[in-house]
Amino acid sequence: MMSAHLYNSRLGKVSWFVRRFGLSELFYLPLRKLFSSWMHPRLEPRTFRFRDRDWDCFYHDYNVTWCNERCVEVPVGFEYLEHFSGKAILEVGNVLSRYGSEGHTVLDKYERGSGIVNDDIVGYRPGNLFDLVLSISTLEHIGFDDDAPGGSGDKIVEAIGACRALLATGGLFAFTVPLGYNPELDQLIADNALGADREWFLKRSGPRDWREVPRAKAVGSQYRRPYPYANALLIAEYDKTN
Repeated sequence: MMSAHLYNSRLGKVSWFVRRFGLSELFYLPLRKLFSSWMHPRLEPRTFRFRDRDWDCFYHDYNVTWCNERCVEVPVGFEYLEHFSGKAILEVGNVLSRYGSEGHTVLDKYERGSGIVNDDIVGYRPGNLFDLVLSISTLEHIGFDDDAPGGSGDKIVEAIGACRALLATGGLFAFTVPLGYNPELDQLIADNALGADREWFLKRSGPRDWREVPRAKAVGSQYRRPYPYANALLIAEYDKTN
């Protein structure tokens, strides 16, 4: 049986969408989707500065990546997949397959689809370990966009522990999350309480302008302001050394 989720029903999905993204997006998002295939090929190519090099922004019709944080998350995600090509990879949350990536295990508690394992990361027992566990803008939803009782922060920390427990020796767990979306996650980030081995922050200064910034310039960023969707991101890594 599918676990309770705030957007299992059509009416519930609309209510959830307005709370998370604002009433205006009920109007603007359909317009962006309608004109996406015409719009994004005509946009000027952009790069963003991250880890001391320039990366190409990624534009795609699905989820209108050309106007939200996916334009930087997807190329970063692909870089991880390429680096671990040929090794055991688990993606928590079905994101990168939407943009053409295949051949790795995808775990998603709610989304149904071919090849997707429907399970909760905390209870997932695949019988093997992974060289890379990767999650793109998924952890922020845990305990925040479902009807399960209890606080979100503790559940996110538990999920991070579960992801790390699935790593083989020498493996890497990496994730991205937006700032300003989930208040309990924001507090964990502000308190430097996630225990990551490495953290980077990207901040938005225009509709398609992103760059790496120090923690102090990202923490406290608002979601949906001044630009639609995320205005800052955390990218975190954890090593499995033994």
